[in-house]
Amino acid sequence: MFLFSNDLGVDLGTSNVLIYADGKGLVVREPSVVAMDKNTGKILQVGAAARNMLGRTPGNVVAMHPLKDGTVSDHEMTVRMLQEMFKTATKASFFTPKPRVVISVPSGVSEVEERSVINAAIEAGARRVFLIEEPLAAGLGAGLDIRGPSGHLVVDIGGGTTDIAVLSMNGVAVSSSLKVAGNYFDEMIARYVRRQHGVVIGQVTAENVKIQIGQVYPRDEERSMNVKGRDFKTGMPKVVTLTSTEIFEVLRRPARMITDEVLAVLEQTSPELVSDVSENGITLTGGCSQIWGMDLLIAERTGIGCVLADDPDACTAYGAGKSLAWINHMQEGPINIARKRAMRG
Repeated sequence: MFLFSNDLGVDLGTSNVLIYADGKGLVVREPSVVAMDKNTGKILQVGAAARNMLGRTPGNVVAMHPLKDGTVSDHEMTVRMLQEMFKTATKASFFTPKPRVVISVPSGVSEVEERSVINAAIEAGARRVFLIEEPLAAGLGAGLDIRGPSGHLVVDIGGGTTDIAVLSMNGVAVSSSLKVAGNYFDEMIARYVRRQHGVVIGQVTAENVKIQIGQVYPRDEERSMNVKGRDFKTGMPKVVTLTSTEIFEVLRRPARMITDEVLAVLEQTSPELVSDVSENGITLTGGCSQIWGMDLLIAERTGIGCVLADDPDACTAYGAGKSLAWINHMQEGPINIARKRAMRG
């Protein structure tokens, strides 16, 4: 019909939105943050520029994450954000057709949440919308050969959700979704600093601490960093020094929750697929899987080798992009993940 493809693969994440354009590769890699003027309703910034405004805006400007736990929490803002990002991705002119879009959704998503993602994308300018489960997209993007009947286990630790799935024959055999991921880690760090040191820090600072000195497995060298915040009692600026051992104690519990869920998924998996997984190993994807020691922790708890995928941040977007190859055979609209799970159970 058209001489060129205008299809997009979208990783609609709680923390970041990545868009893969067919034939071009990754064209958008921005934080999922929108800044809007409350008085006029005008969008001021989207992406990295808006993220820098978090916690720094005057009264009439609001900077926010329109997505929470991998699903749409503010419909209108999500639409406005996607509009801007689709424009960047397609370089739309008067003659270009609206894009067909493949969007990844967490495997624990409900039918209502699926519909809200589809409606937001269509309002933002998509012609047709197809959904793909996040761990399936992540497995494709990590370069796993999931066409055959051999089982692969993917653990996708993003900003809002951790998705764990056993993949085989281009589908999901067993999956689970957990709302313990990067943002939860950040909250735990901010809470700890407030309780232990009496200093209030913002989300962006907490995330920096996690990236710089965060660890979920003991390591030999101790690392530390200075963190600026507001003294809880006096309201004055205050600097505290945090060490990696302190942060390890804070992140131990949430990291354990993730490994427990991995073990729970393995328990539900058929023995044949488990033996495949022990042979093929576990693949880690998603931004928060890069925290130091996550692969070692999962390998120790499960007894199965664990590898971090190349460019783990972008795996889901690359996978959504790869799935564009068979977009004509995909089912449009909601894929009723919740209902399928109920039938399996």
